[in-house]
Amino acid sequence: MKFKCSQQELTRAINVVSKAVSTRTTLPVMKGILLEAGEDGVVKISASDMDLFIRTSIEAEVEEPGKTVVMAKLFSEIIRKLPGVEVTLASAAETGEDGGTLLIKSMNSSFNIGTISPDEFPVVNNVDDDQEYIEFELGTFKKMIDKTSFSASIDDARGIITGVLIDLAQDEIQMVSIDGYRMAINKSTMYNQEPHTFVIAAKVLNDISKIIADLSEDEKKGRLYLDKKKAVFLFGNIQAETRLMEGRFIDYKKIIPQSSAITVIANRTDLISSVERASLLTAVGKNNLITISLAGNTMEISSDSEQGNVKDELLVENEGGDLRIGFNAHYLLDALKAVDDEKIKIKLNTAVAPCIIEPVEEDSYLYLILPVRIK
Repeated sequence: MKFKCSQQELTRAINVVSKAVSTRTTLPVMKGILLEAGEDGVVKISASDMDLFIRTSIEAEVEEPGKTVVMAKLFSEIIRKLPGVEVTLASAAETGEDGGTLLIKSMNSSFNIGTISPDEFPVVNNVDDDQEYIEFELGTFKKMIDKTSFSASIDDARGIITGVLIDLAQDEIQMVSIDGYRMAINKSTMYNQEPHTFVIAAKVLNDISKIIADLSEDEKKGRLYLDKKKAVFLFGNIQAETRLMEGRFIDYKKIIPQSSAITVIANRTDLISSVERASLLTAVGKNNLITISLAGNTMEISSDSEQGNVKDELLVENEGGDLRIGFNAHYLLDALKAVDDEKIKIKLNTAVAPCIIEPVEEDSYLYLILPVRIK
């Protein structure tokens, strides 16, 4: 294998696929990046951690077609720090069962690094041009991921709720995540020919969000190809494939309170500032507890720890009565920062019942949080 390409384009491609490089495997090939130089002058760069496969491509002057696997971390550092605008890569030895070597040259710098046989690297097929797909707006899809994925469980033992439920209706997309203490729901307009409901791991969707963030502003739309076991995302020349999670998602609609005794309307920015100040004196061992006390149109936010205590007040619109309730400050801040509107609505019932946070002006976002019991 031998080819010459742009150092900048290769660096960008490596940054994209590195999101799928495994960090917890004992298999060396899964810590690597697959390079495939084709006779058509295109070099494919791929990585996979078995949950997520990412492939992109760059144009190159291919002298000898071939493929090999290089260790991702070392290869990335080398390419990023090369002095020239062009880089030449050549297999210095035939890649066999025990691997070989790769010569990397740019201006007056050269590296010779070990490679791994590509035979054990996961094989992923290209998407067929005539295969049915769902088209979506990249900006909207990214925003929906960012508004929901943080509420999925990070405990692998929790199974299906480490993922985000994606529900495609005929003219709407809805994402739902839940971790047992909180839940986030976001919906948006999207045309779909056929309804689909599936679950994708939250950590995979977070990587998809990062890929979208790095795309050129010219890229406005993406494609989603679905079958019973996998989802394939296509963004220009980037293909990201992931397995769908198996199992039955929680019936989240039954968790949402159908009515509220107290409704509070507050300025989101002011409330975030108050909660952040109160959280400075929360104790991790006590669920980062802050206490919210409603008395008329005054909301007092306080916290206590061995280091001291804090009280913060702000004016709100309160309909329904007074209440003293506790929350995990981090969970509350996550919800407040996910809302775009400047005014938010907080729906409460009792000190132990779920709380609902949503925008005042529209109903595209809903966040549910369980309170922390206070003495």
